[in-house]
Amino acid sequence: MNIIDLLEEEQLRQDVPELRPGDTVRVHAKVVEGTRERIQVFEGIVIALHSGGVRESITVRRTAHGVGVERTFLIHSPRLAQIEVVRHGRVRRAKLYYLRGKVGKRAKIRERREAAPKVVASAPPPQVVEPDVEDAPQEVAATPRRRSLRVRSKAD
Repeated sequence: MNIIDLLEEEQLRQDVPELRPGDTVRVHAKVVEGTRERIQVFEGIVIALHSGGVRESITVRRTAHGVGVERTFLIHSPRLAQIEVVRHGRVRRAKLYYLRGKVGKRAKIRERREAAPKVVASAPPPQVVEPDVEDAPQEVAATPRRRSLRVRSKAD
């Protein structure tokens, strides 16, 4: 490894969750206003992941007051307090730029559900109980006959 790779490796954050396009994320960004610093939360859908390593960034889109807003965040920046994954989306594209032209329900993304691992419970073997010959009934009572389900006409 050269010295640049070593310096970049030191700058990588370890608390970054696994992100994919279509995920709904809540990004806590540090914002400086004059002398004060506060945390601003931006929640939206990840429409693109860019690059890798220290330069890795995500583009997050949300609709605020009927207007689409997109922000790009550097994942390993010290200006980000944290990134939370609210839900995982099920998409078949790497870049979701087509969401820019969608409004309302058409801009929704289905949720990706992870299949729960199948747990095979080992049930105890059924116990076989042999009836005693003395306790068995000697005569079997006749069962009552069922009424016919056929619709009978008045002529019958």
